[in-house]
Amino acid sequence: MSDPARFVAAFAAYWAAPDLDVLPALLAPDVRLRQPLAEPMDGLAAARAGFARIFAALPDLRGEVDRWSAAGEYVFVEFRLRATLAGRPFEWPVVDRFTLRDGLATERVSYFDPLPLVLAGLRRPSGWRQLWTAGGVRALLSARGTPR
Repeated sequence: MSDPARFVAAFAAYWAAPDLDVLPALLAPDVRLRQPLAEPMDGLAAARAGFARIFAALPDLRGEVDRWSAAGEYVFVEFRLRATLAGRPFEWPVVDRFTLRDGLATERVSYFDPLPLVLAGLRRPSGWRQLWTAGGVRALLSARGTPR
């Protein structure tokens, strides 16, 4: 059994100042990540590459945990992500469901409505490039950018 409070504290610290080198402290080597606007990520190397693309497009991306709950091996975290998108501040709510093993996430499914994010990005040409760089447009076009 994992300590969900410790995991959520580490998750909150990660999103306060994201650092790709900290991912192994949160994610198991065989982690599976699913989220809207991104290709599925299987394994720690894929997660690192995927987040590197997202942070390249949204370098000021940060998150703040609002609340969380746990039931057995599952942890639900409700939080807000913030970034500059197309030259303007943007915030969107997210709920992540994690499956934990030995204190690390083996699976994460992220739930959020991608439409406001896409619309904000499409309003200005700089936002188009951000969405493309982050992989969101490619995921939409391939119809594989939704959690399964």
